[in-house]
Amino acid sequence: MERRLLLASGNAGKLRELRELLQPAGWRVLAPAEVDLGAVTVLEGSRSYLENATAKAVAYARASGLPALADDSGLEVDALDGGPGVLSARFGGPAASNDRERCALLLRRLDGLPRARRGARFRAVLVLALPGGATFAREGAVDGRIAEAKRGASGFGYDPVFELPGGRTMAELGEEKQRISHRARALSAMMEVLEAVDDPQHPPAITAGARR
Repeated sequence: MERRLLLASGNAGKLRELRELLQPAGWRVLAPAEVDLGAVTVLEGSRSYLENATAKAVAYARASGLPALADDSGLEVDALDGGPGVLSARFGGPAASNDRERCALLLRRLDGLPRARRGARFRAVLVLALPGGATFAREGAVDGRIAEAKRGASGFGYDPVFELPGGRTMAELGEEKQRISHRARALSAMMEVLEAVDDPQHPPAITAGARR
């Protein structure tokens, strides 16, 4: 029997990454449109990745009757006191309405700062919600710094300005990103849960708490 998993997001980049990562595990990852799911109202706050991801996963699982996987992730910049963090997708407000504009704004905010003060990390929290109500959370993070200019043509979001310790940006990694990204690390930790889900209506006997 095919195991279907609904991605609680319309983000094409996340869908592509998760499909590639979960295909070997035997899960078919579906976008909301592929199950004829209409608009699902989710009120995201600004307090924590876990809170936001849980709200999304639970709402989509209830609406679809399928196991739903949601992530909330962000870029934490030391020079911005950990910001934009949970507000990464809304960094800059209406004046920065897409990835290119948000990256440009970030570079302007850090203009002139030396490498030693450009520390940053990507953090992701994944939450799996089952139709029966159980939820499971796992976390992943990658440390690096903000580059002085955009580099690379792959990835999405802040990937072109996030420089890894080896010198490449996340957008210069290509397929290698699937092994080391914050989302990949969170999903690797979630695999034990997904492998234990035989009946989506009944939770596996695994701890639900988040961990790295």
